[in-house]
Amino acid sequence: MATDTSAAIVQTEHHPAEAKLLGLDSEGWVYASLTIFLLVAFFVAGAHKRIAAILDDRIANTRRSLDEAKSLRDEAEALLAEAHRRQAAAHADAQAILAHAEVEAKQLVEKARTDADTLVERRGRMAEEKIAAAERTAVADVRARAAQAAAAAAARIIADRDDPNADRALVSRTIAGLS
Repeated sequence: MATDTSAAIVQTEHHPAEAKLLGLDSEGWVYASLTIFLLVAFFVAGAHKRIAAILDDRIANTRRSLDEAKSLRDEAEALLAEAHRRQAAAHADAQAILAHAEVEAKQLVEKARTDADTLVERRGRMAEEKIAAAERTAVADVRARAAQAAAAAAARIIADRDDPNADRALVSRTIAGLS
């Protein structure tokens, strides 16, 4: 049996002899004890239920966060779509306003041309009327001066040819012709 004990206690040059119990050395027994302790603590103290509850809470919080993130994303996409619709509507309105402004500008230019043509025509007529009036006035002045000159010339001629006795005879005949 001495050989049995010598076989149980093995000594090597590099490793001191270690005692083994049920095939485990001291380090193995530490691991086994710790494992048994943790299993007992885990099941007896209900740690597995607490851990499961904590994990369930964490899963629920994560789902809520994901749901909230999804709703925020949906809301952001809706706002973006609305902004795109508004931008498209504003662009369409701007195009309509621009087209309307171009039409109005063309109409204003055409009206200005028409008004300018009418004004030129009216001013031409007014100038022609002023010229015609000036001509009539000049003709009337020339006639009046000619009549005055003719009357003055006739008066001189009559004064030179007639004497006062001849004038009395002319006036007497005229009066006799009236009665």
